Amino acid sequence: MGNELVGRVALVTGASRGIGAAVVRSLSKRGMEVHAVALDDNDLARVVDETGCRPHGLDLRDLNALRAAIGGVDFDVVINNAGVLPTLEPFNENDPEVIDRTLDVNLRAALQVTRLTLPGMQRHDRGHLFYLGSIAGKHPTPNSAVYAASKAALHVFAEGLRCDLLGSNIRVTTLMPGRVQTQLYDDALGGNNAAEQALYQDFEAVQPDDVATVINTALDMPHNVDLTAIEVLPTKQIFGGSSIAHESKTHPIRRQGGS
Repeated sequence: MGNELVGRVALVTGASRGIGAAVVRSLSKRGMEVHAVALDDNDLARVVDETGCRPHGLDLRDLNALRAAIGGVDFDVVINNAGVLPTLEPFNENDPEVIDRTLDVNLRAALQVTRLTLPGMQRHDRGHLFYLGSIAGKHPTPNSAVYAASKAALHVFAEGLRCDLLGSNIRVTTLMPGRVQTQLYDDALGGNNAAEQALYQDFEAVQPDDVATVINTALDMPHNVDLTAIEVLPTKQIFGGSSIAHESKTHPIRRQGGS
C-alpha cells in the first residue's frame, strides 16, 4: 500500500480545526483528493481555501446527510477524527444530552462512517481506516468518564473490525494521543485562555501536525505492515505509577500521582 495511495481519495472527519485540519493539509500535499467533513462554518471555509479540499458541511449525527455526502464515493483512506470533550464533571452531574452527544460524535459517527466507506474498500481490496482515540481510553481521569468510555469503545471496535477483515489488504489503525494542543479543551475548561493556562503553560504538547505526520508514517509502511495501535504522547508526559484517592471537603475525590 503506502505510496500507491498517493493521488487517491481520502476522507477526514472533524476536518475544520486542530488535528483534522492538519491531516487535510498533509494529505492534500500528498496529491490526494481529500473530502473534508465538518460543521459548515468559517473554519471549514478556511481549510477549503488553503487546501482545495472537497467540503461537506454537515453534522455527523445526521445520518441521512452523511449518506448523501459520502455514500457514493470509494475512499482509499478514511480518518475518523471528529470528537467532542464535554464539560469536566462527575458522571452523575452529566446531562443526558451531553452523554448522548459525546457517544454520538466520538463513537457512533465513526461506526456509521465505517459502514458507509468499507464496502468500497472491500470491492477494491485495499484501504486504510484510522480512528482517533485517546490515551484517556486506557488511562481515564476524574470527571471524564463518558469521554474515556467513548474512546475506549472506539479502540475496541477497531480491534474487532480488524478481526473481521482478516485476510484482506485493508489496514486498521487506532491513534491514542496524549496532550495535543488543539481547541478541543476550550469548552470543557472555560475558554481558550483558561485551557492554555491549565494545559500548555510550561508544557511542550504534541502539535496537530505531529499527529498528521504519524498518520502519514502509517500510510507509508510496506503493504504487509499494519500499525494497529499507536500512542502519541509528549516526550515529557507519562501515564503510570500509583495514585491515592481520598475524600476532602472541597474535592470529593482527589487523585494524586503519575501522569
